[in-house]
Amino acid sequence: TPYGRYSSAGGYACPAKLAWFLQEVPAFLVPLVLLLLSPESGSGSGSWSWSWSWPRLSLFAFMLHYFHRSVIFAALTRGRPVPLPIVLYAAIFCSLNGFLQGHHLLHCTSAEAQLRRAVCAAGFLLFLVGMGINIHSDHVLRSLRRPGEVAYRIPRGGVFELVSGANFLGEILEWAGYALATWSLPALAFAFFTACSIGPRAYHHHRDYQRRFEDYPRSRAAIIPFLL
Repeated sequence: TPYGRYSSAGGYACPAKLAWFLQEVPAFLVPLVLLLLSPESGSGSGSWSWSWSWPRLSLFAFMLHYFHRSVIFAALTRGRPVPLPIVLYAAIFCSLNGFLQGHHLLHCTSAEAQLRRAVCAAGFLLFLVGMGINIHSDHVLRSLRRPGEVAYRIPRGGVFELVSGANFLGEILEWAGYALATWSLPALAFAFFTACSIGPRAYHHHRDYQRRFEDYPRSRAAIIPFLL
């Protein structure tokens, strides 16, 4: 996808902070609206019930990622402007995906079907590990630049000692854990196509680093430690 280091000159672009907010926030707001419009009532009285069922907990995890991505990450990013078509396409994707994940977890998945506690717990643990890797790796990348800089440097520390795309690996682990915890086809599809999208981007980053820096660590893999 032609943004960041792969963006071409020309055309309309959106400042990075605003772009990340606009394109990611629908994946937080759409499930939030669905959640607010979907009161649960065990007695049929229509009263609100904020039960911590596995489907709802899964949806909160999904929303947590996109709250961080659209608010915190967007406010801290020092990236290049993003072409407007990419912002539009990403916003459409996040809107549709937010609706798909929210609707399925709130209306198509029963809480009883989610009581596979060991599998769900493992999924949530993997989600949290992946989110931690993703957030730390983003911090490492931001720390490589002073405000206003666009230069590229070798990232070091954390999972970057193993792979060039540590931030991408973290996000792939996040959504793999989410799919495991929810045990749903929409979540599995999202995890699979996320890997198909940012996995190759991690490989291209890896190749770009090797071309830019003669002293780039040869022991690092692109996305899967010790393998690829």
